[in-house]
Amino acid sequence: MALDIKKHREKIKESKPEFNLVPFIDIIFTLLIFLVVTSSFSSTGVSDGTDNATDGATGKPNLTDTSGNAEYYLLPIAGLEKVVVNGQDMSSLIKNHAIAIQTRVMDEGEISIKPRERIVIITTPPGMTPEQAVHSPD
Repeated sequence: MALDIKKHREKIKESKPEFNLVPFIDIIFTLLIFLVVTSSFSSTGVSDGTDNATDGATGKPNLTDTSGNAEYYLLPIAGLEKVVVNGQDMSSLIKNHAIAIQTRVMDEGEISIKPRERIVIITTPPGMTPEQAVHSPD
């Protein structure tokens, strides 16, 4: 069986290339979704007039925008069972799956939330005791 090369060349010259844009559009939308999900959004500090204004970049409450006693902030976590402050177990202070954390701990300390283990690990700033760092929510 012989191959007809001339016929094949004519067929190639006569046909126009077709571009399928569907896979290209799928890839562009996938990249767009990836960029939206992984980017971090921050606000410019615009307050909506409420007392619950927060810093959009960190989520921490703006101390200048609060009214009343703002010494401790409530940290509710679904299923919270254990709170460790500087290696000391402070789980007895948990009420309704929440703990009150001192503002200085939020600004200068370190708070690590592990939802799978249902634990919060807190490292206080120098000079602060675990008893000062957390309280039971009232």
